[in-house]
Amino acid sequence: MATAAVETMTAAAARRTALAAQGFGRPSVPHPGTRQLNGLIDRLGLLQIDSVNVFERSHYLPVFARLGAYDRSLLDRQLFSPPGRYVEYLAHVACFVPVTSWPLFRWRMEQYREKHTATDPWVAANGDMLDWLRAELAANGPMAASEIEHDANKRRGPWWGWSDVKEGLEYLFWWGEVVSAGRTRFERRYGLAEQVLPADILEVDIPREDAFRELLRRAAIAHGVGTAKDLADYYRLKGPAVKTALRELEDSGELIPIAVKGWERGGKPLEAWRHRDARVPRRIESAALLSPFDPVVWERDRTERMFGFRYRIEIYTPEPKREYGYYVLPVLIDDELVARVDLKSDRQAGVLRVQSAWSENGAAEQHVERIAALLASAAEWQGLDRVEVMGRGTLAPTLATVISPAARPAQRYEGAVPPSYRFAGRGGSGGAARTRRRSG
Repeated sequence: MATAAVETMTAAAARRTALAAQGFGRPSVPHPGTRQLNGLIDRLGLLQIDSVNVFERSHYLPVFARLGAYDRSLLDRQLFSPPGRYVEYLAHVACFVPVTSWPLFRWRMEQYREKHTATDPWVAANGDMLDWLRAELAANGPMAASEIEHDANKRRGPWWGWSDVKEGLEYLFWWGEVVSAGRTRFERRYGLAEQVLPADILEVDIPREDAFRELLRRAAIAHGVGTAKDLADYYRLKGPAVKTALRELEDSGELIPIAVKGWERGGKPLEAWRHRDARVPRRIESAALLSPFDPVVWERDRTERMFGFRYRIEIYTPEPKREYGYYVLPVLIDDELVARVDLKSDRQAGVLRVQSAWSENGAAEQHVERIAALLASAAEWQGLDRVEVMGRGTLAPTLATVISPAARPAQRYEGAVPPSYRFAGRGGSGGAARTRRRSG
């Protein structure tokens, strides 16, 4: 029997397919509401959580990148007011996921429990602590760690420290015995799973092999196109079960085998798939700031292969050793990553500080006005009055000139949010833009 020809795709088409699957290039809405927020999260399948808020906490940023300026309080109500549509779990890492997805990770919860019980000295030594925490939550309902123990956390490393209470709650969270019951000032409240989740969710039991297949199916929908490593990384799946599930999805017609021109290793094409429903647009029109924790740039090999963009987070790199900056966001223009900017929201001064700005192989200069408009839109969304561009980086002088045409002394450039930039509902892209005016 002859083997069917494998579908071929150019690297540019694969890039556009991936961005479309992630929600870019879709018609904009002037004032995104709850329906748009829920639709986007359902499309992505998750929002990664990270506590760094030097510019903005990471879970807000993928939404801004795709929908443009939106009311963050609407998202807060969806994420932090259980019982609701979303719950936290270790999906990629710590993420908000739809409540209906929680049973898909039960195998992971059991895996963590078995591993920790067998090998973790803290768990072996603190069984009484874990029992006491279970009893406290059963008696009092959902609580934050600080409500259970008021003593200062013991520092256990250079970055942070957890008390035994916090440590125990986190183990129970990993095992699925407790779940997030919302957050107050970003501090997680913990409740027993039966106190927070609907009974019908708790009763769902999905075998590990079925969960792998479903999670890979969702990853393929969210990525549009990808290799086995790309798809498995979306929900951090490992082992031979990944290959088995991919073959099953291929046999069912859900995944279409493809060869992407330029996706090679050792001179051989990488095995890849396209989800059967993935859209392959002829063009993508977008302008967006991507969080370091955005699914588009999660998997660094994929980012480099797809965009020719080498990206590393330098948050934990000592300042003298940082190449680009502390909180560096890739800048997406249409279907290319053309720049990177290190941003800081100085809320007290009302300034969005562009601490450095870098053109990627000279690609950003032709888009500098769109990048300036995007930064102005980000400042306005943050409730800041102006953008200030510092002198560091290959793009900084040109960007500063566009944001503030008047000459500035030394290597420091400041400018008010431009009075009449055109902002798009998707963060500054072309045709559907709308004009906003701000005082300087």
